[in-house]
Amino acid sequence: MTTSQDTGRTAPRAAVADALREDILAGRLSPGDRLREVDLAERFGVSRIPVREALSQLQSEGFVTLVRYRGATVSAPTGAAARELVQIRRGLETLAAQLAARNRGGAVAAELARVVELGRSADREHAHGELPELTLRFHSLVAEASGNQQLRAMLEQILGRVAWIFGQRQDTRTSVSWSDHAAIAHAILNGSPVQAGYLMDEHIARDEDLLMDLDADSTPK
Repeated sequence: MTTSQDTGRTAPRAAVADALREDILAGRLSPGDRLREVDLAERFGVSRIPVREALSQLQSEGFVTLVRYRGATVSAPTGAAARELVQIRRGLETLAAQLAARNRGGAVAAELARVVELGRSADREHAHGELPELTLRFHSLVAEASGNQQLRAMLEQILGRVAWIFGQRQDTRTSVSWSDHAAIAHAILNGSPVQAGYLMDEHIARDEDLLMDLDADSTPK
């Protein structure tokens, strides 16, 4: 976690934003939690100005909600925002899978196969607490295997937000997800770009479908 000491090496706004983002993604801060500027300034040993700037940045990323006269709270992902994010991810990850297959997994081929086995084993043993981290690791490895550093950097931010959204709904994506992951990895390691891209596209399309119930949950009754 970023500490107040880190603000001496990094711009205060960036250090505060990074630490809060990490807390949200790790579940240390939950949707609806208040983020008081005065408390955060004291925690990080900075003035309220970089705190305010950090909260504004996190609002633009979808992690924080700012309401005039009420301050900041951790956002709850809505169905519409989540679905838009997954649509962006779908195109980028399909490309990443195709490039990864051209490289046959590159330097991370063995690690990709290992993570798939760990995920399938955890799923069989109902060790669902291990699955979110393994899922994120799988998709990060596909991005790394693409060999495209710009694509990898873009996906890093998106994958973190997607993991946050689905981390609250893990019961809906276990066996199907890991069957998908195994098939995608097989296509990548066997050097089949068309198949890898198709399978990744179908996998993320299923994630998009799962988000439809978020819309239903957020619709006023």
